[in-house]
Amino acid sequence: MSLRGGVSTGGGAIDEAISFASRHTNSEAFRTLFREGMTLVEEAAAYLDGPGRAQSKTLRRPVALAYATESMRLTTRLMQIASWLLLRRAVNEGELTPVQALSERHRVRLTRQELACEEALLGELPSEFVEISERSLRLQARVMHLDRSLSEGRAPARPVMGNPFAADLARLEAAFGGA
Repeated sequence: MSLRGGVSTGGGAIDEAISFASRHTNSEAFRTLFREGMTLVEEAAAYLDGPGRAQSKTLRRPVALAYATESMRLTTRLMQIASWLLLRRAVNEGELTPVQALSERHRVRLTRQELACEEALLGELPSEFVEISERSLRLQARVMHLDRSLSEGRAPARPVMGNPFAADLARLEAAFGGA
């Protein structure tokens, strides 16, 4: 979300577009999103290493397979989110420049993931696991929206142009002697 185009300053120059997404990543709202994301990562890890591990051992074989698949997808999703949040925080704190954050070495590729198991199996998965997975999907959607907004705001700025008729005026002036 950025204000497209430019704003005339009266002198013919065009100011850069305002990037609302960029401002958001430097706000208290981003810090809240960061805390929420990191808290969810910690909750998921605690669940998967504790109650989730014990609960998964009691599941029927097809449900246990769905649990294993979804837990891998959950872990991947949360690691992508955490990586993106940490990268944005590094930019906010001046540890990386925005250009460095865009480089292949640092760029985090966010990929949309839905729950992949059948609805019937989803109903048999532990409710706490499903709740964590659904929260991660909502968080992922918010992060992906913010990432898209930042990408849109990175569109190359339009060059500041002088009078588009300057060349024509110069030719006319040269032809008629600058009268």
